[in-house]
Amino acid sequence: MNEGTSRIFCSVCREYGRKHRRNPYGNEGSRNMQMSALEEHNNSLLHKEALRLQMASKDKSLPIVERPIYVKPLMSKTAGSIVEAVFRRDPHDVEFIQSVQEVVHSLEPVLVKNSQYVHILERLLEPERMIVFRVPWMDDKGEPHVNRGFRVQFSQALGPCRGGLRFHPAMNLSTAKFLGFEQTLKNALSPYKLGGAGGGSDFDPKGKSENEIMRFCQSFMDELYRYLGPDQDLPAEDMGVGPREMGYLFGQYRRLAGGHFQGNFTGPKIFWSGSSLRTEATGYGLVFFARLLLAEMNKELKGLRCAVSGSGKIAMHVIEKLLSCGAIPITVSDTKGFLLDEDGFDYVKFSVLRDIKVQQRCLRDYLKSYTRARYFENAKPWNERCDIAFPCATQNEIEQSDALNLVNSGCRILIEGSNMPCTPQAIDILRKGKVLIAPAKSASAGGVAVGELELNHEYNLMHWSAEDFESKLQEMIKQTYEKSIKEANNYGFPKDSPEALVHGGNISAFLNLAQAMSDQGCV
Repeated sequence: MNEGTSRIFCSVCREYGRKHRRNPYGNEGSRNMQMSALEEHNNSLLHKEALRLQMASKDKSLPIVERPIYVKPLMSKTAGSIVEAVFRRDPHDVEFIQSVQEVVHSLEPVLVKNSQYVHILERLLEPERMIVFRVPWMDDKGEPHVNRGFRVQFSQALGPCRGGLRFHPAMNLSTAKFLGFEQTLKNALSPYKLGGAGGGSDFDPKGKSENEIMRFCQSFMDELYRYLGPDQDLPAEDMGVGPREMGYLFGQYRRLAGGHFQGNFTGPKIFWSGSSLRTEATGYGLVFFARLLLAEMNKELKGLRCAVSGSGKIAMHVIEKLLSCGAIPITVSDTKGFLLDEDGFDYVKFSVLRDIKVQQRCLRDYLKSYTRARYFENAKPWNERCDIAFPCATQNEIEQSDALNLVNSGCRILIEGSNMPCTPQAIDILRKGKVLIAPAKSASAGGVAVGELELNHEYNLMHWSAEDFESKLQEMIKQTYEKSIKEANNYGFPKDSPEALVHGGNISAFLNLAQAMSDQGCV
């Protein structure tokens, strides 16, 4: 553009940050030409989007699409520039940017110590492959529906991808990228050569019939199957995807792949997946990690009050193992609220809870059997008195006010069962309150390890005794803990710091990935 060239300024676009078309004719153009350019601008999609945002700001009943992103201050300009580049490239990927910020914050001392890692990190933060596709399906009434499917194969630097599939209405590309990134780091912490992936669909299996779910899964796999295989990508369970969904997905994959039993999926209860130990390993591993942290403090788990969120596979296995360790789990939650039993759950109460979940009923039905318990609508369990918190529901379930409640309720350890359960503001509050955070990358490493062993024909997990299984799992958890603490100490984070496990886990995982990426060249 030349200096002094006049433009048609649109107040709506300017106010709501939308680019608008400049007057291509400037002062030299006739009035008719200028008006024609203005009319063209007013009909543009950018202008119409700005008008929509203007209406949304005036009408609170309309949803505001754009969400603010909490930007954490970084000490070095290099680290800050890496985050800024991700933000400029994908400004609307809120969950992914949040995850990146946490990891880059941990890696600041690594980048300062070795500048060659800067370019490796920049490459790592861009997924190798992002697959977005349409999933059409028919309901039982013959009505057509369409959903969107996602698979982000984030990194194969260490090996073939492993990662979950999530069916949830809030699923989007940002969430798929964040899940793939977290899984990449989680797998890099394990002793196995694995890459990371994440994905799923905005399809909601709740309220759908068996046939509707089957038809959706088959349509979903019709597109995704060509990107899967034992040496490329094997999906696993996540929220909204259990043994039923994995069975339908695998059946269609086998049919499309020509009937070969290659590319076994991971998940329980199905002959092609090995055993039912994977989800148990994740839940049990969280409890073993908590017990390991307590042992470092010369304390034990027995008698401690534990607040658990969620009521899915991981949460239920956490409660089961807490009971066997003598702890007192007091809460579970679902999408409508949370259940509190001040006396704590025992094995009999746990069986009632399990029956409620199997029958897909609301947790409120627990009150029919135990009237002293209470169910709180549209609430979270983080204001209840507890010693340890196990968030096992979804990302960002613990906000700033919840973190304050946890600190005030006496919580001293938080074991992440779900990926990124705390907002950045909540993490700041927890660290100031001296709450020790065990990140999901480290604490849920048991599920990664056992999931890989299920696919290794050298291990027959079906013949493992319960004692062998728990012994192996505890050893895996201990190795992950020790690697995290070692790298934290190497880069200036003392063992007793509330940040040590988070930063140490991120550093250890990144160094493994960086070595592989460096060896393989610029790919």
